[in-house]
Amino acid sequence: MALAGANPGQAAAETITSSYTSTAPKACRMIGKPNEEDGSTTRVCPGKSGLVVLINEGDLREVVSVGRSHQAAAREPAAQAWFGPFSSTGDTIEWRAAGSKPYAIIQRWQIADNSEQDKRGGPVSRAMLAVTRLPPGEVCHVAYIDVAANPDANELARQAADDFARDFKCGADTVKTVGQSGRTTALTKR
Repeated sequence: MALAGANPGQAAAETITSSYTSTAPKACRMIGKPNEEDGSTTRVCPGKSGLVVLINEGDLREVVSVGRSHQAAAREPAAQAWFGPFSSTGDTIEWRAAGSKPYAIIQRWQIADNSEQDKRGGPVSRAMLAVTRLPPGEVCHVAYIDVAANPDANELARQAADDFARDFKCGADTVKTVGQSGRTTALTKR
């Protein structure tokens, strides 16, 4: 789906598009073997424009980063962006691009809410969208959108990616909660 739009500070004729890739295990390559002690795994998935997606899972928490190689992705701030509660990601990444250059990804996360139990006695999972900026520059989270609190969560995530992902300064700027804050965005705080 292509959306014509202009980001403040960007060329008015710039075409913004979305495209999608899979991070399902069958679409990715496992790096090494699962850790014998805790079962942690690392996989690398194809991305867009020569980028790859690195997913590390350990202690029932995932981290997702992007780079030109899995080694480069592992050095990015996003590779250290984990949440306190157990967390996992969906199998689809939305890539936001200006022309042919991707500048952000949007990914659905499930965050465990230990304050409430499901029918099996485990923590309830709450959905959140995370917007992550891409190179050039560092790769890091720029915005979180609580899916339950925002019926237009996908549009809010796209708008956040378009409005401030490219100019976001990892380590200096604060990750924004976009739209209505809810229980899930509260769970992202460490």
